[in-house]
Amino acid sequence: MIFEHEIPSGSRLYFGESARIKRRIEAEAAALLEERGYSEMVTPLFSYHQHESFDDPRELVRLNDAANHQVSLRADSTADVVRIATKRLARSDGSKKWFYIQPVYSYPTREQYQIGGEDLEGDFVTVASDAAALLDRLGIRPTLQIANIAIPRILSERYGVSLEEVKSMRIEGILSAGHPWLERLVRIHSLEDLEDLSDFPEEIARELEAIREAARGLDYAGETVVSPLYYAKLRYYDALIFRIFEGDTLYATGGTYRIEGMQASGFAVITDACIAEQLQKGDA
Repeated sequence: MIFEHEIPSGSRLYFGESARIKRRIEAEAAALLEERGYSEMVTPLFSYHQHESFDDPRELVRLNDAANHQVSLRADSTADVVRIATKRLARSDGSKKWFYIQPVYSYPTREQYQIGGEDLEGDFVTVASDAAALLDRLGIRPTLQIANIAIPRILSERYGVSLEEVKSMRIEGILSAGHPWLERLVRIHSLEDLEDLSDFPEEIARELEAIREAARGLDYAGETVVSPLYYAKLRYYDALIFRIFEGDTLYATGGTYRIEGMQASGFAVITDACIAEQLQKGDA
């Protein structure tokens, strides 16, 4: 039996103090991102192209349009922002930096509010710094994790390491490929672990060096960790990626990506996690 006051599991309800905090966070985010040269975009709730972004399309909430073509609820904002900016707005708007404040949805009834930015000409350090600056303005300084999705792909394509083993972080399966340097790669956790890269094949060392240089360029106030085998589920990421988290709480994610031949970078701050943190602190 479903009662009149019930809401679906995974959906969001904000009222009173939590609604005030949500409005304040979004207002501060909009002001900060506009200061940093972003223009705002609100993308359609429905999309034809969401399946192209996800390894597992079962995460999408799907339905059909008037012509019976399959569409899905917005599960990720990045791809649609890039396509709209480059295909529909390219002739009328010269903006290269866009931000959005809107929810995304995944199967069956999961709702998540996000504040994100896409820099169509930007680099990893720029967008990671923008995400960190937004969290810092809210007094949130959790752990920054930097990875490079090119490393798992190189391991899979050239060194016989199963990508599924990497995605699941099954260390025994990764090491079973038999390369002597894999054990050291698995153990990398800090920037100090990247000082000497001479043990690694040149192509792996080059991607590890990219992590090291990005971390040095960020000058992040909180703790920074390195996870060269972390694999993000979104297909468009192709190089440096990051997550900002504390314990099991994810506050932000992002990185560099390629969509329809365009190299760009972006981030998403999880508004719901920020609201919960501010409520816990009693900061309204």
